Amino acid sequence: MLKKLFLVLFVVLIITVVPYTVYGLYKPLPEGVSYEGNVHHVTNVEFLSDLTYEKDGELVRDHHIFERVIEMIEEAENFIVFDMFLFNDKYDEDKEYPDITDRITKALIKKKEESPDLEITFITDEINTTYRSHPSKHLSALEDHGIDVILTNLTPLRDANPIYSGFWRAFLHVFGREGEGWIQNPFSDNGPKVTLGSYLKMLNLKGNHRKVMTTDKRAMITSANPHDASGYNSNIAFVVEGNIIDDILQSEQAVANFSGGKKLPDFTENKQETGDISIQLLTEGKTRSHLLAEIQQTKAEDCIYIGMFNFADSGVVKELVAASERGVDVQMILDPNETVFGNENIGIPNRPVAYDLEEYGNGNLNIKWYNTHDEQYHSKIILIERDEMSTIIGGSANFTRRNLDDFNLDTSLKIEASNDKEIVQEVSHYFKKLWNNEETTYTVTVDEYLEDFSEYKKYLFRLQKKTGLTTF
Repeated sequence: MLKKLFLVLFVVLIITVVPYTVYGLYKPLPEGVSYEGNVHHVTNVEFLSDLTYEKDGELVRDHHIFERVIEMIEEAENFIVFDMFLFNDKYDEDKEYPDITDRITKALIKKKEESPDLEITFITDEINTTYRSHPSKHLSALEDHGIDVILTNLTPLRDANPIYSGFWRAFLHVFGREGEGWIQNPFSDNGPKVTLGSYLKMLNLKGNHRKVMTTDKRAMITSANPHDASGYNSNIAFVVEGNIIDDILQSEQAVANFSGGKKLPDFTENKQETGDISIQLLTEGKTRSHLLAEIQQTKAEDCIYIGMFNFADSGVVKELVAASERGVDVQMILDPNETVFGNENIGIPNRPVAYDLEEYGNGNLNIKWYNTHDEQYHSKIILIERDEMSTIIGGSANFTRRNLDDFNLDTSLKIEASNDKEIVQEVSHYFKKLWNNEETTYTVTVDEYLEDFSEYKKYLFRLQKKTGLTTF
């Protein structure tokens, strides 16, 4: 009798949860998500990089991105729109990081006080309030000074963690997120306690992972978070001007619309385009479709350079192997997944992917690790060099299913230009400097982190990929 009861309950559970699981995986995207902007023509694209490395026994932090962000805030005249994933100063007390979040907060407040009519909107992820379990002092300070803050509503997005999310949508979403928290904060030992509802919401493992800002003057697409514990990470950024600002505003309006936000400012300049550098805004799955198409079009003697924090997308792996078999030279610089905000990591996903590529690839496909020191090589960028023209794609999107397959929100910039253009030469020099270890040891050989990588971790990685129970 008891067996029959359990069987009936199990069948009822499956019948209840499976429709939510399937719907969460394949439901229509919110309008304006997975956006492909117009191709624009400009005369210049500014390239920035943050690098942390050791030289002569000393750690060097050659960082420029957030200095440029503050300059862009100061020069704005009509509006500022931010969309940034991590924006907080929470980390374990035994660590020490630069106060990036506070600096950006103060710069925005100062600008609003100096120019009260200037519209400022700050879009961010719920992770900064541990999924609405507690207030954020920085976001509250922005609101107190008349700056609009939008916490992204993640529920309308597709579910990258379908096994759990189906169960959550069927049963667990009813737990409220307000009230006094009592569960240990998962991101910081000294962080505010978390409510049960917020903790359950967090386990859906979805996010607004974008890192973009725009003013009426220019825009930045970056891999960097304005987040204290990310302050030593190596990153990249592009700064652009012109009509692409309108595309960025449209892509951000989509997030504001399904998150209860207001109408964002309009970009009304509509400048005449005369340059011979092509730029295009891509978000979510559109980054993947352009990325795969560009790799597929490569031929013998072309070169592909990749700098990546997390790399695990099977489709991209397949196309890179195929390209190397056509005679394309592929060089990849990956983060070793050794640490997360100073805490030990287990090498997933990059080490099992590197292991497979080393085993099944050929001499044209080579991997090196960035030589990290308790920070992360957090860049997300690819350069495809051809005889005369090159393509660059970079921004917030890791090359993973979650970032490329219409689950997380992410923003990338695609650039096409002739090889004599400064932007191509700068990005090419960036890769060659790191690969060839010019001046210091930026990168180490692939064997450095593969020798002790266990079979257990390989199986764990494959299980995570199959089930979606992962953050990559």
